[in-house]
Amino acid sequence: MSSKSSIQNIFKLSIPIFFANLVIPFVAIVDTGLMGNLDNASYLVATSIAASVFSMIFWSFGFLRMGTVGMVAQAHGSKDYQEIINIFLRNIFFVIVISLLLIIFQRYIFQISLSIFELSLETKKYFKDYFNLRIYSSFGELTIFVITGLFIGLQKTKTSSIIVGFFSITNILFSLFFVLYFNLNVQGVALGTLVSSSLTTIIFLFYTFFDLNKFVQLEFNIQKIFNLTKIKNIFNINFNIFIRSILLTFAFLYFTYLGNSISEETVAANTILLNLTMLSAFILDAYAFSTEGIVGYSIGSKNLRLLKDVVKNSFILSASTALLICVIFFFGNHFFIIAMTDIPEIRDICFSYAYWIVIIPFISSFCFQFDGIFVGASQTTELRNAMIVSVGIYIICSFFLIASFGNNGLWLSLSIFFITRALTLFYFMGRIYRRIL
Repeated sequence: MSSKSSIQNIFKLSIPIFFANLVIPFVAIVDTGLMGNLDNASYLVATSIAASVFSMIFWSFGFLRMGTVGMVAQAHGSKDYQEIINIFLRNIFFVIVISLLLIIFQRYIFQISLSIFELSLETKKYFKDYFNLRIYSSFGELTIFVITGLFIGLQKTKTSSIIVGFFSITNILFSLFFVLYFNLNVQGVALGTLVSSSLTTIIFLFYTFFDLNKFVQLEFNIQKIFNLTKIKNIFNINFNIFIRSILLTFAFLYFTYLGNSISEETVAANTILLNLTMLSAFILDAYAFSTEGIVGYSIGSKNLRLLKDVVKNSFILSASTALLICVIFFFGNHFFIIAMTDIPEIRDICFSYAYWIVIIPFISSFCFQFDGIFVGASQTTELRNAMIVSVGIYIICSFFLIASFGNNGLWLSLSIFFITRALTLFYFMGRIYRRIL
């Protein structure tokens, strides 16, 4: 595959992911907009913090997607289709166990969450309303991770994008319906996610088994599925990604916590700006996701030239797109902020710090792309170690910078976190190339 065709292939695979990923942050944006226009800041604060808590919980299990992508892509490269089925079933088993544990221990998770944040009595009530519904979406949301990881690993990005898009669009529609028609406010937003995740899981689990049957006759061999050597390998890969993911989600929850320590208005404003930042992240992740499958395939097929082309050209595409996003946010940030809240004091805080959402997309684009490369290669130890270093530096920087610069120091610390992630992963890049040499 030439350098030119590598760019074309990455872009072609990224287009459906781009549109699907574009919808994902709009779920949070719509939820924020619904709560931010109810003339009560407690709705917005409770939803912001509760959503951050569940992001940390579910993103901590991001290995269900990322681990699936790398292993499936490499099995696809070596034409081992029966193993692809076994990988999928093993990870669905993990989803069942994790979901049951989250539901069983929900009371303790709730209490720990409340102990982290200083909330008013009214905000605590709305937080509880959201939490008590959203926790039951665990199985649906985590299963979607596995299904999308499977199809990305097979380089069927259109299918994975349809799944993500269906989940996100139905989430928005159900949230609008429950909030505007039934006046369920915070509960309506949580219920919208619960219903849409359940519906998406039911539909696409059936589709997945139907599609896999085209590759090879489905064989539910318990001994092969629960092969101890394979499970140990999955556990090692997934555990490293789990540590990496929980640290990543901690970083964003810590960002929310520090904003809350300044004021409830600040955490609400930062949530709006962070939602716009996450919008750019999901757009740029389209290149990372498509790269994961190609990197895994190139390693499985021992194609060093393809691997080097994909790495180089994915960075070109990602950085170029990030610059375009920066320009859009530079001219349009006031419009986005006004659309998301009509509370004057929160709008004013957003306007004061809006320049950070202009800067961050380009800064963060490099670490997102490195993530895709290392996930596709299943180099999870490096992902874990890089994240440990990055979060450590982030915490240290935030301690000093917030004391000196307030909320600006918080955003500067987040920017340093993105830069450190990219630099630490760049340091480990040689290990991927040496696997093929």
